[in-house]
Amino acid sequence: MSVKIRMKMLGRKHRHFFRIVAIDTRQPRNGRILEELGSYDPMIKNTDERVILKPDRIKHWLSVGALPSERVAVFLKKYLAKFEQAAAMAAAQPATPTA
Repeated sequence: MSVKIRMKMLGRKHRHFFRIVAIDTRQPRNGRILEELGSYDPMIKNTDERVILKPDRIKHWLSVGALPSERVAVFLKKYLAKFEQAAAMAAAQPATPTA
């Protein structure tokens, strides 16, 4: 099975919203997905907050041979390092004890 990382369109007319998903290449654009890897909302004003990624799962799919689409490749190049850094910071913080 050939897997691609591409966008699945949701939302409504003039208010698009996209999910970044791992999907079999034979499936249609909005077909059955294997896993959701993030989202993209083009309507958010701040461009740095438009994309949300799950870096650990994206790296997994890339390691098993999934190919990103052209647009998703741009997102990965631009935002993946930021989300990896945030995940490392969250993992490095000690768990706060609750009383």
